[in-house]
Amino acid sequence: MDKGICIVTENEEQTIAVGEKIAGVLQKGDVLVLKGDLGAGKTHFVKGIAKGVGSGELVTSPTFTILNVYEGGRVVINHFDMYRLSGKEEASELGFEEYFDRTTSNGASVVEWPEQVEGLIKPPYYEIEIKKTDKDEQRKIYFRRVTL
Repeated sequence: MDKGICIVTENEEQTIAVGEKIAGVLQKGDVLVLKGDLGAGKTHFVKGIAKGVGSGELVTSPTFTILNVYEGGRVVINHFDMYRLSGKEEASELGFEEYFDRTTSNGASVVEWPEQVEGLIKPPYYEIEIKKTDKDEQRKIYFRRVTL
């Protein structure tokens, strides 16, 4: 699989800064799926996105709530953590499909652990994979656009 563009960050502040840059081009209806192991920096990346759109809200992992919504910026950010869901059927029952439809979404959606709901999110979307390296806080962040 083509990993697309790769950016290397040396610490959590740089990972946040990359999220902030991405926020500059986010639009209502955009969907980003975030892949990476526990502790890879997915939530730090989302902190950067929220900061970049101008939301002053505190960004936390929505592991137990499944969805956090960050308002107050130029684009609403819907931050999902699908880790606790059993599959796309459960996500559909919760009404999450409307967030991934450009015509019905209230903002941009960022989804951690998209593997848990495989098939729910239809292209086009942006896939961002964050990988730890052998260096302590260094990360490789891969970006690619997934289309039909």
